[in-house]
Amino acid sequence: MITVTTIAAGGLTIAISVAAVVTLVVFLTTRELASAGRSRFSSRIARFASIGILPLVMAFAAIVAVKIAELL
Repeated sequence: MITVTTIAAGGLTIAISVAAVVTLVVFLTTRELASAGRSRFSSRIARFASIGILPLVMAFAAIVAVKIAELL
């Protein structure tokens, strides 16, 4: 039996997963574009964007692992 709480939790999980993946893509794009510049400001932006990439990659790996486990 599927309850309303289960459906709401599933929807929240999907929303958080999508937000994490979109944020990862934005950080990666920002870092690449900023690292192409030669100014100090560009290098600061690139370093700032690099801070959040590792935790987001780990979250992405966890999301992929859970989705694969659901399929099996």
